Amino acid sequence: MLRLVLTRNGLRFQPGEIGFMGQQLVSQSVVLMVSIACYVIIAFPLFVMGQKTNSEHAWFAFVPILNLVLMVEIAGKELWWILLMFVPCVNIVAVIVIWMGIAEAMDKPSWLGILMLVPGINFIIPFYLAFG
Repeated sequence: MLRLVLTRNGLRFQPGEIGFMGQQLVSQSVVLMVSIACYVIIAFPLFVMGQKTNSEHAWFAFVPILNLVLMVEIAGKELWWILLMFVPCVNIVAVIVIWMGIAEAMDKPSWLGILMLVPGINFIIPFYLAFG
């Protein structure tokens, strides 16, 4: 980062430290990129599952909140299940039941829905359900 320094000959730019604000910007940019990557990693297999189940709106997988509609549709649940996903503590059970329904819709064992609670594995399960 350059900083402006006043010398006898006038103003000059000199290399300086990145500073706290620069570090903050870099950190936030990294977090944003990782978040977008995680979102796409989950959205793409959900899109494929929507296509395989002949959903009219498979593209909902890429839109926040609408992807919940697609998940509930694939799982064969009613739309009011989306409301359960916004209730603290209840959302954990609702998401497990919905992922179990998605696994059954993809002709896989329903216990795979429980594995969505395991960090790291929850990025693998959607790909297994979509392409396995």
